[in-house]
Amino acid sequence: MYKILTLNNISAKGLDRLPRELFEASSEIQHPDAVLLRSAKLHDWPIPDTLKAVGRAGAGVNNIPVEAMSRRGIPVFNAPGANANAVKELVIAGLFLAARNICPAWDFARQLQGSDAEMNQQAEAEKKRFTGFELPGRTLGVIGLGAIGVNVANAARALGMNVIGYDPDITVRSAWRLEAAVRRAHSIDEVFAESDMVTLHVPETDTTRHMVNGSRLATARKGMVLVNFARAGVVDVEAVAGALDSGRLHSYICDFPSNALKGRDDVVALPHLGASTHEAQENCAIMVADQVRDFLETGNVVNSVNFPELVLPRNGSGDRLTVVNANVPNMLGQISTAVAEAGLNIDDMVNKSRGDIAYTVTDVAGRIPAEVVERLRGIEGVLSVRVIE
Repeated sequence: MYKILTLNNISAKGLDRLPRELFEASSEIQHPDAVLLRSAKLHDWPIPDTLKAVGRAGAGVNNIPVEAMSRRGIPVFNAPGANANAVKELVIAGLFLAARNICPAWDFARQLQGSDAEMNQQAEAEKKRFTGFELPGRTLGVIGLGAIGVNVANAARALGMNVIGYDPDITVRSAWRLEAAVRRAHSIDEVFAESDMVTLHVPETDTTRHMVNGSRLATARKGMVLVNFARAGVVDVEAVAGALDSGRLHSYICDFPSNALKGRDDVVALPHLGASTHEAQENCAIMVADQVRDFLETGNVVNSVNFPELVLPRNGSGDRLTVVNANVPNMLGQISTAVAEAGLNIDDMVNKSRGDIAYTVTDVAGRIPAEVVERLRGIEGVLSVRVIE
């Protein structure tokens, strides 16, 4: 039986994907085979020797020490696209909030005093302060064309907007889903220069941190709306404050409150609501539970942030051997030799690599003795070895 430690409230629909006769899932599990979590921070968490996989019911993995997991041969799974519709809806709402100045207008109306007639008179006299603009014909720039970015781009096209997108690493899957009318940009600066509104859909990494900064905002079309439902760190909020003061930005709509922008009428900051729908939480939990279960039972890897994608159908009746190792020469040869010298015939073998990690799944005819496992673990560069019967 596999033991699953849950460090946050994981949707019951996700946990239901783990059959009770095969999996024990609880927040009190000791010596877990896998961890399922949402926002719990693992950076200072002692990694158990039994741990084989980590699954985050969401897209970002900033709360997980991915490099440390990689050094232990542990894949980290996430759920890209499972919350895409929820975030898309909030981004589209953000475009309307900015275009029609809804939040400052709402706040003004909340502060009105007097009789209904007096409040109506005040509202009529002041409503011109909140005159906005319509979305059709405006240009939306979408930076990052993964599952969320593609959904936003297509929804904006349906609203009659022109859309320009930038993503140097767009996948074939995303490209197929993207409407043909979305124009390709060759740089972020091109998007800023040609867009009335820009929405960000990139992870926070060393290369994207403060991607939106003072120099980049200086290239923006005057009066541009900036929308950030990605990660707080991809935007330099001090630079945003300066751009708002100068009129370079019309408004900033985001999911991340900050002291630098607190209390401004031209900023709408929400409390990280992007994926906060029941449907998104269920979808994320289902996706990551399925992926972790598949890895534990078959060794297959889908939607890992640190392992290569590898899916090998289970056809034979013998054991399956999985080996994680540093991506260096002659590892595959040493694995094959260890199996062959144990008198085992290889039915099927797949090896893939990603960065510094290589992963091999081998099906053999018969049972793999413990001596083979120990021999493989003794090879320099091997990070983990597992036999799936």
